[in-house]
Amino acid sequence: MEKTLNRYLKYLLLTTAAIWLTVNKAYCQPKDIPKELYKASTIPDSLKEDANSVIRFSSDIITVKGPGRFIKKHHSIVTVLNEKGDDQAVLGMGYNKYDSYSSIEMLIYDENGILIKKYHKGDMYDGSATSGSDLVTDERFLAVQHTIAKYPVTIEKEYEEDESSLLDFGAWQIQRDEQSVQNEYYNISISNDAGFRYLNKNIVIKPEKTSDGSIDNYTWKVSTLKAVKMEERAETWRVLPRIYFAANNFVCYGIPGDFSSWKSFGNWLKTLSADVQSLSPERELEIRKMTDTIKTDKAKAKFLYNYLQQSMRYVSVQLGIGGYKPFAASFVDQKKYGDCKALSNYMCALLKAVNITSYPAIINAEANKEPADPLFPFNSFNHEILCIPFKGDTTWLECTSSIAPFGKLGPFTENRNALIITEDGGKLIRTPRSTMQDNQFNSDVRITLDADGGAQAKVKILCTGEYRDDIINYTALKVDEQKQRIMGQLNIKQPSVFDYNPADDKDGVKEVDMNLEYDKFCDIKAGDKQFYRPHVFDLCAITVPIEEKRKSDFYFDAPIEKTCTTTIDLPAGFEVETLPLNQSLKFTYGNYEVKYIYNPAKNEVISTAKFNLTNQVIPAAKYNELQQYLDAVAKAQNKKLVIRKKA
Repeated sequence: MEKTLNRYLKYLLLTTAAIWLTVNKAYCQPKDIPKELYKASTIPDSLKEDANSVIRFSSDIITVKGPGRFIKKHHSIVTVLNEKGDDQAVLGMGYNKYDSYSSIEMLIYDENGILIKKYHKGDMYDGSATSGSDLVTDERFLAVQHTIAKYPVTIEKEYEEDESSLLDFGAWQIQRDEQSVQNEYYNISISNDAGFRYLNKNIVIKPEKTSDGSIDNYTWKVSTLKAVKMEERAETWRVLPRIYFAANNFVCYGIPGDFSSWKSFGNWLKTLSADVQSLSPERELEIRKMTDTIKTDKAKAKFLYNYLQQSMRYVSVQLGIGGYKPFAASFVDQKKYGDCKALSNYMCALLKAVNITSYPAIINAEANKEPADPLFPFNSFNHEILCIPFKGDTTWLECTSSIAPFGKLGPFTENRNALIITEDGGKLIRTPRSTMQDNQFNSDVRITLDADGGAQAKVKILCTGEYRDDIINYTALKVDEQKQRIMGQLNIKQPSVFDYNPADDKDGVKEVDMNLEYDKFCDIKAGDKQFYRPHVFDLCAITVPIEEKRKSDFYFDAPIEKTCTTTIDLPAGFEVETLPLNQSLKFTYGNYEVKYIYNPAKNEVISTAKFNLTNQVIPAAKYNELQQYLDAVAKAQNKKLVIRKKA
């Protein structure tokens, strides 16, 4: 799956029978909406707490007319309370030749419910839904935005959507962060032999079900949902309520498929790729000659992966079924570009040429994203990688990256379920979880102090994993931006001279050298004494707020291991009066240690510090321990080295 595809294709609804919705009498229709819902003053106080906007009324009526075809009628009324809710004043919708909209209207009301502005389809911008990395796409979008001059304001939206290419049912996103709900309805009418199913997430709710011959009608209703204020570094998929919908059969871009199981969905994807996975016999012979002196399959795979990284570039192309079907391997070989599907498919073809089995694997990418549910087949994927099932040593490859080490995924795709496409169809398996040893930051610093409180510092950093990726990505920025990023990440005190030099990158280890000069490195001068923070950067640069009753797990991007050895040369004529105390701080999921030694003979102070995080997901029950631990680390890093002039 393509990274950008998820933004434009809507995963909504499919079944097998042509029907029209029979509305339950208790179901609130637009003509029955009380006028009070347009007035901000009628919002209950309990729904204003922590809310930037309030859903006063929302109705989605889904009429399925057969596999790959549905009609959706949407009507909503949302009151925006402040500028943080301004996104509610945007009406945007993606479409292509299989998807059309009609009866589009967005109405704006003042706080008293008086209509002040109308928008229709003719007022909307119609543009290509392309990103900077897209070469071409047939996805488009309609959008209009109202500029809010005064709060509160109420936004009413209505439209009808006619969709004729569907992969799955999608989800009902019941509320957003800091948004409350007064009344909300969702109705699906579907053939009773369609294999309809749904999955609740972060909410316990059952639909009212009625039947009319061969048609089942499901109506969900929620009322008086208070706003949810997301806690720092919590993941919305673990907190906000939604319901996923699915059925057994679908039609996507005219191609029918079966989504009753992960295996059957994998078979559909396998069929799409069946005719594009091979290179020509002549090209395969060239590939074999390139690797004929390499002895092991794993070494051959590493060689070919490096060849892919050096020869190909990532470009997104989204045309019709091309959102799911990759370019032919021969096309990528000739053109030297492709998207995530095409590059993974090409790598698969390279391996196939030397008799190494590999499988494309679709996955939900980006750090800490929701993994696919083994018990609920549903398309939540947005990216494709490659799996090589070496005996006893399964290897995963990120084929869109020109910098990733062989066999390393990182937070973008690690530790979640991927659907590998095998000869027998789809199979969910877990991608590996990185350890702190995979994300290392090892540094050596030498600081030379001046008698007047200035300093020069030479810094050498060797980094792997996420730290390596950060440094390499910084090289694409302007020099000043590079400096700002690295200074912010490490909490470096502003120097008068900052010479930043990314150096070697070898075997997955990136070196960075920095030369810093300070006119004033000393924090405080008092008589013949000088007080210093005995380092130029912090191993741990974050703290977190106190939360008495944390509800959500706290997420870092990855487990980490950081070390720093700092040597401080004292000015001539000075000696140490007070060394900072050695510290050993422990946390259930990590530790911080620092030790100081003064060598009078060399008149230097040497410190060794280490900060580890063994698990990036901190359970809510351990949050207070984390908060106290990080505060203690910050205090330890702020302890002062005191030097004085010799008598």
